[in-house]
Amino acid sequence: MISTNELLSGKTALNKYLHHVSHHEISFHVHYWGVMPNHYNTLFHKHSFYEVCFVVDGEGEYIENDSTFKLQKNKLFLSRPDVLHQIKSENGLFLIYIGFELIESKSSDKWIETMKQIEKCNEIVIDVEEGASFVLLWESLLSQASKSDHLYFEEILVNTAYSLILSILERFSRMVVRSSTKKELEKNTSPILAQAILYIQNNLSDNLKHSDIVKHLHISARHLTRLFVKELGMSYTEYVKNERIQKAALLLKTTNLSIKEISEKTGFKNVHYFTRVFATTVRHPPGIFRMLYTNQEHLTYSENEKPSRPE
Repeated sequence: MISTNELLSGKTALNKYLHHVSHHEISFHVHYWGVMPNHYNTLFHKHSFYEVCFVVDGEGEYIENDSTFKLQKNKLFLSRPDVLHQIKSENGLFLIYIGFELIESKSSDKWIETMKQIEKCNEIVIDVEEGASFVLLWESLLSQASKSDHLYFEEILVNTAYSLILSILERFSRMVVRSSTKKELEKNTSPILAQAILYIQNNLSDNLKHSDIVKHLHISARHLTRLFVKELGMSYTEYVKNERIQKAALLLKTTNLSIKEISEKTGFKNVHYFTRVFATTVRHPPGIFRMLYTNQEHLTYSENEKPSRPE
């Protein structure tokens, strides 16, 4: 990361020179560029445009309506138009941010629809890997803006800003695709299986015996087994194990709970059994997984997509 003074100087220049970013079939109006080395608390407020913030350092919370999200280094978060939100931090967050909106009259229907989809995105706070391309673009843009004496100054700023905004939108577009895939799966799931899945997800800390689910749903064991295999392509036992592992991975990444507490919350018999199953599935024991993947992007893991050690 470039020096704080250079970031602040770049921010000033961007707010002076760069208010519109256009390219081919898309055009944005940029309301402001921000660099805030010590950002504490805001009141609940909303914008008529998008605001995207990146956490350079520090810890805090992002609150949107009734949901609270943990903020820390390498988190990217999106405030959507007309949605009440608040940022809180006791010791201060180092943020870089941008407020912008699509100029629909100068953009194609495809991009208008894309922005509408991003506005519906449910995953608005995401982890970003160290050295992500859009972060490097952001640094480069601020650095270039702090040196106004070079040739093609404004042209370089516009093109870099265009690449930055698209790179940011691409991150949240991924979340839209993931959410859409999940909704499509839910839409194609039979009512009985949907009830079984909901029961499992709400009771992961319990035993979740096959016979208990059967009694709860008042169906035969054979029928429940057939539903899991036919609609999800796996056995009941495999599904429960995957849900436990996915929930454990999420808790390891996003909470400070001990490994023992996580094993209890996800229904494993004891820490040793949890460690063995988790390591077999994810290729790392829980403690090492937490250390390696705190700054990784994915929150869910499956046997078909095992993480590898970061470079």
